[in-house]
Amino acid sequence: MRRLSYISVLFIAAFVFVLNGCTIVFQKGRRSDLEEIDKLSTRLNDLEQARRLLTERLKQEISDKNVRLDMLEKGLVISFVADVLFDSGKAKIKTDFYDTLDKVARVLKENVPDLEVGIEGHTDNVPIKFSRWKDNWELSSQRALSVLRYLANSKGIEASRLRAIGYGEQKPIASNDSDSGRKLNRRVEIVILPDVQRISKDTVKSESESLPQNWKELK
Repeated sequence: MRRLSYISVLFIAAFVFVLNGCTIVFQKGRRSDLEEIDKLSTRLNDLEQARRLLTERLKQEISDKNVRLDMLEKGLVISFVADVLFDSGKAKIKTDFYDTLDKVARVLKENVPDLEVGIEGHTDNVPIKFSRWKDNWELSSQRALSVLRYLANSKGIEASRLRAIGYGEQKPIASNDSDSGRKLNRRVEIVILPDVQRISKDTVKSESESLPQNWKELK
């Protein structure tokens, strides 16, 4: 088993904290901890490999600023400008964007087949005036669901891996005071989630029970 640097251990521990809402206490030299850290490192490497593949396959879309890739605390985020995915106020995916989604679907199926995928819909803060949707929240939810259904029904991604949620205008990444900022906020994000959930909570509990009194598992 390969040995990881102390910095790598801290990074992985922080990653688990953010995603699971708890901190796992690692003791220096304990074999069970080294094994779990090694597993986490492998899963993070899977995300990095997926990022490299997507960067290559979506080169044109990234160059056109229609797609953006980011490795964030929540996972590998593939962000699509909503204006190229959907017509204004609509939730039906434009057919000329299928090819781009197909490239993502291929990576999901072939390279990270065991990882869960979150699909997030976002809008700017301009209220809906002429649309079938009640508000931006509903529109963002339907757009996320449209992408989910395309991946599941048209590309064969297991539905059990997919989650869709709409945030409306609640999570902007730019100022809504300009056209360019609002365009960035109107987006759909496909998030490939790192598989840290495979670390058994029972294992964590049993490990923590053997720790000295001055060590605690923080929740």
